[in-house]
Amino acid sequence: MSATLQIGSESVAPGQRQTIELALPSLYGHARMTMPVHVLRGRRPGPTLLVSAAVHGDEINGVEIARRLLGMSLIRRLRGTLICVPVVNVYGFVNRSRYMPDRRDLNRSFPGSDHGSTTARLARLFLDEVARHASHVLDLHTAAVYRTNLPQIRAHLADEVTKSMAISFGSPVILDSNLLDGSFRAEAAKLGIPMLVFEGGEALRFEELVVRAGLRGVLDVMRTLGMLPARRRPRGGPSPVVARSSVWVRAERSGVLRTSMALGAHVRKGDILGYIGDPLSQDAGAVVSALDGILIGRVTLPLVNEGEALFHLAKFRDPRAVGEQLEEYHESLIESDHLADPGAKSANGEMAGV
Repeated sequence: MSATLQIGSESVAPGQRQTIELALPSLYGHARMTMPVHVLRGRRPGPTLLVSAAVHGDEINGVEIARRLLGMSLIRRLRGTLICVPVVNVYGFVNRSRYMPDRRDLNRSFPGSDHGSTTARLARLFLDEVARHASHVLDLHTAAVYRTNLPQIRAHLADEVTKSMAISFGSPVILDSNLLDGSFRAEAAKLGIPMLVFEGGEALRFEELVVRAGLRGVLDVMRTLGMLPARRRPRGGPSPVVARSSVWVRAERSGVLRTSMALGAHVRKGDILGYIGDPLSQDAGAVVSALDGILIGRVTLPLVNEGEALFHLAKFRDPRAVGEQLEEYHESLIESDHLADPGAKSANGEMAGV
C-alpha cells in the first residue's frame, strides 16, 4: 500500500478520507464543473476498489447506492482504499440525459483522448486520474430511459477474479456478456482490472429495492476482497445462476403495448408477453415468447414501433428454479432494513418506495 495516492493535484495518505474535485471544462455560460471523487483509505493495506456510477447521466440508482455506501459506519473498518465516484457523467446528470453535451455516449468513448471531443476528454481524464489507481471496479448502471432491468450482474467470466466477484455480489442473475468496443468495461479488461457492471431499475428513478440490492452487493464484494470484516453469519439465500445467453423479443407491428408481465417472471415458449394494437380499437396482436427463460428487462413506454426491443429474456438450464430464487431474493431485500436510508422513513415508520 503506497504512502500516498494522488488524484489530480491532491494526495491522500493511509487513514485519511478526502473528497477531490476534479476540474472539468466549464459550461458555455461559465458555470464551473467538477467531478467529485471520494477517497477513503484504511490504515491497513488491501485492494483499491473503484465504485463508479452515472457513466450514463440519467442512470441514478447508482448515485444513491454510492451515497449510502459512503455514509455507512462499517466503512470505518476499511482495509485498503475505496475510491467512489457517484457521478462520472456530470454533464448528463445535470441535464437529466444519458449522453454528454456533444450527444456522444461516454460508455462507448473509452479510452478517450486529451485532444478529442468533449466526451473523449472526459473519458481520458477519468481513466488517467481515477481508474488507473484501481485494482478492482464496480460500475453501477440502470436500464436506458423507457426501459427497466431486473437487478443483475454483467461480467466477462473468463477471468477467474471477475467470476469470483460476480458470485460474491449475490445477485441471482449473472449475464456472461461480451466486452463492447469503447466501453469502460472493455478498457478495464485491457488494463487487467477485474470489473463488474451492476444493472438494476430504470433511468431517472430512485428505486428502493434496487438500491438495496446494489448496496448489499457492493458490501459483499468488499468483504470477499478482504476490505471489510466478514459476516458473522452467512447471508444465505439463493446462489447466483449464470445465464447461457439472452435475447430481446421485438415488436412485429407498431402500436400501443399492453402487458402486465413482471420482471423476474418465468416465461415459457409460446407464452403471451403482451398485446400490441391500435390505441382506440380492439384490434390487437399477441407478442409471444420464442423460448423458455426469465424476464430480466422490458420496455416501460407502451408506445412502440415495429422492430423495437420489448422484452429481454435470459436463458437458463432451469428457469423455474431461477424464478423461485428470485422470489426469495426479493423477500430478503424487503427485510434488509440495515441497507435503508434512515432519512427516508415516513411518519408511520415504513420505508418510502417499498
